[in-house]
Amino acid sequence: MLKDKPFTAITQKMLDAWIETDPSQPAEPQTVYAGALDFLSIKMRLTVFRIEGDDPLKWRMTPVRHSGFTSSLINVNKLFEDQRIGDFKDQAYMAEAVIPRLKQVITNQQPSMELVKTRIFGINLGYDRILIPQRTTGRPAWVISSSYARFLLDAPKSHNKFDIDDEAVVQLLLEGCTAKEIATQLGLSHRTVEHRLDRLKTRFGARNLVHLVVMLLGGHVNREKSGNVN
Repeated sequence: MLKDKPFTAITQKMLDAWIETDPSQPAEPQTVYAGALDFLSIKMRLTVFRIEGDDPLKWRMTPVRHSGFTSSLINVNKLFEDQRIGDFKDQAYMAEAVIPRLKQVITNQQPSMELVKTRIFGINLGYDRILIPQRTTGRPAWVISSSYARFLLDAPKSHNKFDIDDEAVVQLLLEGCTAKEIATQLGLSHRTVEHRLDRLKTRFGARNLVHLVVMLLGGHVNREKSGNVN
């Protein structure tokens, strides 16, 4: 099996293939993503949006590679199955996090990469995403979307909800990252992360980071199951 590469390496591989395509002879999306598929990690997914007509609700999203990232909160792969955007179960998510960016890359005909922080079914969601539109002299017929999951996390029920930045810190902490590693992954200063961790310890009454992790895990283990999407 080929060794997984960081998301930045995957995106660069696709961008290199994209720039080699000829706008006067528009390529199919697999020309761009084929060389990257074997390197996608368990937390990465790849989807192709087919742009047909002017109504984005009729555009089709087809998963090429599902993520192996699992959660008891929602069934991610079933949620993002082959369907039209208008059939997606959380239209607020599409309207906020997907449709505007698709329209932007279609209009600009340039790739876009960003850290997305949003909500889906009330659950805080964060991921790196690159959108790559077809190179063409007309309107792109497709857009490749590839993402790397950062966090998918519900707040413990017994405490006030976290803000969306604290969700990312909590997720990485639960994955075993140090404050320095969290700062690097989120593009924050080490001092900012330390401040957020100190604030979380105060909120939960935790004596230290180990105690904080135990309390956070306890909150998530005991959460209600009613938020699941099957």
